[in-house]
Amino acid sequence: MSDFAYIPLETKGWRMAMGLRPLDLGHWLEFDRRRDAELEQKRQLLDAAFDVVVATNPDGDEGSRELLAEVTQFLEVHHPEFDIPVRRDEHPVVAAARLVQEDLCVLVRSDVWRLQAACVCFPSRWNLASKLGATLDDIHRPVPIYDVELSRPTNAFFERLKPDRSFWRLNWTLIDSPALHQPTSARRSAHGDLADWFFRVERQTLRRLEVSGAIVFTIHNYVASAKELCQSHEEFGATLLLNLDTAPIAMQEYKGWIGVADSLRASLEATSN
Repeated sequence: MSDFAYIPLETKGWRMAMGLRPLDLGHWLEFDRRRDAELEQKRQLLDAAFDVVVATNPDGDEGSRELLAEVTQFLEVHHPEFDIPVRRDEHPVVAAARLVQEDLCVLVRSDVWRLQAACVCFPSRWNLASKLGATLDDIHRPVPIYDVELSRPTNAFFERLKPDRSFWRLNWTLIDSPALHQPTSARRSAHGDLADWFFRVERQTLRRLEVSGAIVFTIHNYVASAKELCQSHEEFGATLLLNLDTAPIAMQEYKGWIGVADSLRASLEATSN
């Protein structure tokens, strides 16, 4: 577990921030040893639960076609070793999502920016169908403090984003299941020890497409056992507890973290003795 890709915990405690970093488009999409398994899981979900993992409006079609072209070009240039079996008989956002580990969302500017096409096979406890056509504020409305801390900068960022500059960011949560596909699972109350919890990181990218002007939002999930991360990263346990302890109560309730820090602290102490 020492090779876990990202651990974006704040060393000074929890904070809510966009945390954007310039993106080198040569590293737009990431692939790892889970590629084959995750692409197979996508295939199964698209076969068995298409309406859960795919949502499209006609307003998203142009951006989705351009997205598919960008994905195939990226693979041809940076991963020529991969087969690129593009399916021309389905929506381009789905055809693109079959090729990569990332979930893909296409946002289009009308009156405001709205989500108009997406293939999200690995949601972290949110429902895609309810977000189709929604504004940025509507998409994030369930998130505590978002309207105060991030609504204005997020909307301003989308308005300013240009094709010649793309960005990426990291988002993390502590969750009670390692499953990637979690569309509507209810958060349970705190119980169990360290082995019952999993650290889930989303690597998100944002880029504006040149022709359609649509903004593409990609999400690559990385999940690891919290216990294994504690064992392989000396500061992980203490930093995780600091972030849990300092998160606002409203966020703790939303995430299902009430009481979790105390449970994990006891588990860590027992492990160290």
